[in-house]
Amino acid sequence: MINDSKDDNYNDIINLPHHVSKTHPRMSLHDRAAQFSPFAALTGHEEEINESARLTEKKLELDEDEKIRINEKLQFIKNNIDKDITVTFTYFVPDVKKAGGEYRKITGKVKKINIYEHKIIMSEGMIINIEDIIDVDIMKKFIKLEI
Repeated sequence: MINDSKDDNYNDIINLPHHVSKTHPRMSLHDRAAQFSPFAALTGHEEEINESARLTEKKLELDEDEKIRINEKLQFIKNNIDKDITVTFTYFVPDVKKAGGEYRKITGKVKKINIYEHKIIMSEGMIINIEDIIDVDIMKKFIKLEI
């Protein structure tokens, strides 16, 4: 005979003691809660969305007059490299993941200008490609020089 009463369904086990394993330690409440934490099925998806939303700038093409002006300033720096002048370069850095890049500024002293490799080496060790420079400001003891 089947008894469908809700009170009688577990009568045979309701008063038994709770089983405690002798070989497995009891799980902490923190670990039990972690079982129910959200599951990220698309690992890396959010990073990809953020990357595609990140904006980059297009590299500006300088006209001949601007190139001449920058070359004159670089020549001045090269001729006065041993003097106490501070230079601020605005230059383009290509993005490694997508088209375009960003413009950065660096201020410091120029250690060397390598005309053959088209590179500027700053005293801190930073190397800038001459083709990536869009602006040069030259200062001598906090006085901006107009060249």
